[in-house]
Amino acid sequence: MEKIDLIKYEGDNSTFVWKHPVEDFYTGTQLVVHESQEAVFFMNGQALDLFGAGRHTLETQNLPLLSRLFSKPFGKETPFHCEVYFINKTEQMAIKWGTDSKVEYVEPTYKFPLQIGASGEMTLRAEDARKLLVKVVGTTAGITQQMLVQKFRGILMTRIKTYLANLIREQSINIFSIDEKLTEMSEALHQRLIPDFEDYGLALEKFFVTTIVKPEEDHNYRRFKELHFRQYADVAEAQLRQQIGLIDQQTQAQRMVIEAQGIAQKRALEGYTYQDERSFDVAERVASNDAIAQMSNLGIGLGTMAGIGGTVSGMMTNALGNAMNPQTTAVQAPQQIECPHCQTKLPASAKFCFGCGQKVEILNSNEMICPGCGKKTPKGKFCMECGYPLANTCPNCGNELPAGAKFCLNCGQKL
Repeated sequence: MEKIDLIKYEGDNSTFVWKHPVEDFYTGTQLVVHESQEAVFFMNGQALDLFGAGRHTLETQNLPLLSRLFSKPFGKETPFHCEVYFINKTEQMAIKWGTDSKVEYVEPTYKFPLQIGASGEMTLRAEDARKLLVKVVGTTAGITQQMLVQKFRGILMTRIKTYLANLIREQSINIFSIDEKLTEMSEALHQRLIPDFEDYGLALEKFFVTTIVKPEEDHNYRRFKELHFRQYADVAEAQLRQQIGLIDQQTQAQRMVIEAQGIAQKRALEGYTYQDERSFDVAERVASNDAIAQMSNLGIGLGTMAGIGGTVSGMMTNALGNAMNPQTTAVQAPQQIECPHCQTKLPASAKFCFGCGQKVEILNSNEMICPGCGKKTPKGKFCMECGYPLANTCPNCGNELPAGAKFCLNCGQKL
């Protein structure tokens, strides 16, 4: 009988269980077990002693189970026949798996039959050495990653297909957004597969679904895919148009604020108001020959122009009066009223305002026109007809504002 002085692991890192090729040993032989390993002795088909990490000398006192089966001693050394299995307890990573056929189910969103494939990786570790040897290894010389996956292929395919189809249905996972759910699907499948591996002494440390194979050649799949992404494209386009519109509105509002501020500063420097500027514009139009002829034909006297207001309107009235009748002295301006809508000065007989075009209603000192509903209402803070707030002043400078103004005419403040 060949004498073996040292028993140690001679397999590689991709091996779960490795059987030592020598089966005849003597007491006194050294056994070396690495930190990530365990060694199990078998005799007569029965798993006996288990050794953890370290260097062990095979003697009667540390082989209590083997000593009962030893034959009679041969001198100081006793020969014995047994099998030694080394179990690699490191985490075996990146073990590939994949479905051998398509997973069939009804797509939960669009309700059409669909077939998909799935693949990924897992990490396994030998948890219970005795259970793994008895249930999986048996009398073979060991087991590698590839051999283990082959043995568990039936369990994996059945469980993964069933769990995957149920998970998609329970969570209503859309096929076109299924890649966003890979992490959740991996965790759910991991928890469901753990008990299947525990029964064989293995710990399923990690389980990943890395790829979902979609049926790109299927006509129904392509049709619904086009419909799905067209919806997202339409929404994105609408959002983009809305964003562009908001930018244009902001740009236009900023431009209006700048223009209003510039006009207000110009008026402040030149010493006139918005009402003066409006009166000047009207007087300038009336001063044209065509306008004078039209007003004469309509029977509108020069006294009407006297109500335009301000120094400019008086000058224009005198100029027009002298031009039409040099021998006649200036006609005294009739009594004037103020437009309740834009405060333009008007003749007492005017029925419509030539400043804003609104109908002029005769109001007493305690009445005003509501800018909200356009009806007469007593002066106060709110309209008695519609409740519209009547106080209309600039929050920045306190200047009174015409109805509907969006910017202050005095300081250019946006309202």
